[in-house]
Amino acid sequence: MSTEPTTAEVLAVIVALVNGEPCVLTLPDAPRLPSGPLLPSHRSLQTAVRAWVEEQTGLGVGYLEQLYTFADRDRDGSGARTISVSYLGLVRGPRVGAGSWQSWYELFPWEDHRDGGTLVADTIAPALRAWASHGSSRARRQRCAITFGLDDRAWQPDLTLQRYEVLFEAGLVPESPDAPHDTDLPGERMHGDHRRVLATGIARLRAKIQYRPVVFELMPATFTLGQLQSCVEALAGQPVHTQNFRRLVEQQHLVEDTGELAGTGGRPARLYRFRREVLQERQAAGTKLPTTRAR
Repeated sequence: MSTEPTTAEVLAVIVALVNGEPCVLTLPDAPRLPSGPLLPSHRSLQTAVRAWVEEQTGLGVGYLEQLYTFADRDRDGSGARTISVSYLGLVRGPRVGAGSWQSWYELFPWEDHRDGGTLVADTIAPALRAWASHGSSRARRQRCAITFGLDDRAWQPDLTLQRYEVLFEAGLVPESPDAPHDTDLPGERMHGDHRRVLATGIARLRAKIQYRPVVFELMPATFTLGQLQSCVEALAGQPVHTQNFRRLVEQQHLVEDTGELAGTGGRPARLYRFRREVLQERQAAGTKLPTTRAR
């Protein structure tokens, strides 16, 4: 009986806001996520993640949580089984040495619905309908409608992974074995299955900002409510109702007025900071996303 070679590694999805856009930390040699094997010198998985990210990019990571364990066979095309324990990390500001920040909308352009989802409507939906017309067409049509908000269904931001898996199965992304050589769907390919790992991280973060205030891990020490809303919209990839957003933030007592004004050049805006006490008080409900609509 042959024994399949198996290795274990940690893999990091590190997110920051760079010029107002959500970006992921990648290595300079290729669009790939920081990763490395679990070594005897690593006291824990978190220790290993922090060590590899710092060694490969020069970045120290603050907020970190375990994301998912990927163990599919032949994930990187080598024929071996690599078990990857992935982590989601959030950092403030684009401080990095050897790595680089890449907008996750360059990797997943269909996830940006701040323009109303024209890429989905004009390019992806027709391709998915053509794919769904073959095989078990009814089940495929329903799956496409639910994940991509077709046929009058609502767009759900946290279905990022499911959307990527549909595109992969339909052969519409270059890493799919069924993809034609001339596929023209926008979106850069990553090393191995790192784009799938990143999709998992985006989905987790988008879901989490609806019930925990992790968004503040990405914000500067002080900020305006407009900047906070822009951050949430950038992460979610969709606009939110301004009045509802501010009402929710105030009702949850997530921020406090610093008494200072931002020098924006226009009408002065109040500066706020996050109330850290809210985490100890009641495991804050988070910056929930109000119903999407144009401002």
